[in-house]
Amino acid sequence: MSSETTRSPLVLAISWGHMDVEDLGVGKDFKLYPSGGRPWDWSETGTRHSPGVQPDDVLELLAHGATTVVLSRGMQLQLQVDPRTLKLLEERGVTVHVAETTEAVQIYNDLAASGTAVAGLFHSTC
Repeated sequence: MSSETTRSPLVLAISWGHMDVEDLGVGKDFKLYPSGGRPWDWSETGTRHSPGVQPDDVLELLAHGATTVVLSRGMQLQLQVDPRTLKLLEERGVTVHVAETTEAVQIYNDLAASGTAVAGLFHSTC
């Protein structure tokens, strides 16, 4: 398999409530990982702004081979990250970046373009 087919898809554009992702199209929130991604449906794991990103939200990213994970906190930093999530990632030896969404996209895109096995959870509103 070539590195091009396993590379994490790039975020082509980000604005309030709108993301355009390479090969996946347009949506609001996304889970992205090496070789693909999909819309991020918070209801699957009971995610809410507080306590935030759940451990179950990142398990899918790890299952796709991510060694680095970027977690966006929303455009206004309203989305928290549950401490249990950070603990899980630390226990698995995963490098983690937590940032405001536009900054998170830049970090993620830079890592993806460099060939890092990066995954991300992106929330494009608050």
